[in-house]
Amino acid sequence: MKTTNFALGLAIPAASTFGQAQAALRYGGVNIAGFDFGCDTSGNCVLSEIAPPGANGTHQIDHFVSEGLNAFRLPVGWQFLVNNNLGGTLDSNNLAQYDGLVQSCLSVAQLCIVDIHNYARYNGAIIGQGGPTNAQFASLWSQLAKKYASQPKIAFGVMNEPHDTNIAEWAVSVQAAVTAIRNAGASSQIILLPGNDYTSAGSYISDGSAAALSNVTNPNGSTTNLIFDVHKYLDSDNSGTHSNCVTNNIDSAFSPLATYLRQNKRQAFLSETGGGPTDPTCLTNLCQQLEYLQENSDVYLGYTSWAAGSFATSYTLSETPFGSGTALTDQELVTQCVVGVFTGKYTNGTGQ
Repeated sequence: MKTTNFALGLAIPAASTFGQAQAALRYGGVNIAGFDFGCDTSGNCVLSEIAPPGANGTHQIDHFVSEGLNAFRLPVGWQFLVNNNLGGTLDSNNLAQYDGLVQSCLSVAQLCIVDIHNYARYNGAIIGQGGPTNAQFASLWSQLAKKYASQPKIAFGVMNEPHDTNIAEWAVSVQAAVTAIRNAGASSQIILLPGNDYTSAGSYISDGSAAALSNVTNPNGSTTNLIFDVHKYLDSDNSGTHSNCVTNNIDSAFSPLATYLRQNKRQAFLSETGGGPTDPTCLTNLCQQLEYLQENSDVYLGYTSWAAGSFATSYTLSETPFGSGTALTDQELVTQCVVGVFTGKYTNGTGQ
């Protein structure tokens, strides 16, 4: 959970492979932020604050791929996509701007996550719980899914960081989105299922998210490529607003969740995590956390850390490279942990 106002679809392993060692995580990458700027945790999105990553985002994606990463999450506000017309069609001009970033990702990466960055809300009201109806939410996803149905490298991030919802009712809203995506022709792509409490990996089981979202299915009754979406920061309050890190989250979050996933034959994707880009406590703890995911890649598909894109390099959790154009240099945290773990260059807590 960060509270700033800047704010190839593959089947999951067969049951027999859960608990067995896998070669490596399938996906590692970063968030390319900017189309979500101006969106806060109440689901308000101020369109004038949006900062499209543009050519800088394209150069960053190309740079990160050259470093060995292959996955990118592309946050966008619901209001931007429909130009503040709740229940309406996608705005052609705004969608074209966002799609430019998506196409940049598709041209070089292996996974491009379309992420609606609204905290289960629209202008302060919860989806399916007094706010937008499930039908309006499903319409949004149906339109997006139709656009990207032929792209196997697209993943659909149903919603960024729901919080303070009735989890049983929220699962119904998620089901509406999943059904809409599949019925729109996106029959096999990954769909990420977000839980309550800012979809925290540390409370995904205890707050009932895992149990409620386990009931969400594809139209044929299967759960193939329905992946639990989790976030976890490493600062003192899991807010992602502090530059120092106090935990690697293994014993408190990712180990218990891994046990649950194996027992229930499910998988998870860590779509937000991060720390201060040069703080030694984060260089240690984030590397250890991501290495744990690597060692448990039978149940963890991958990660996208927070965040590059339109963030200034001075932002608390900046992963925006230094430089301009194609002459880019990574933040230290990216080199050591985000890239280092995924590419195998991080070894025994030392980094390379």
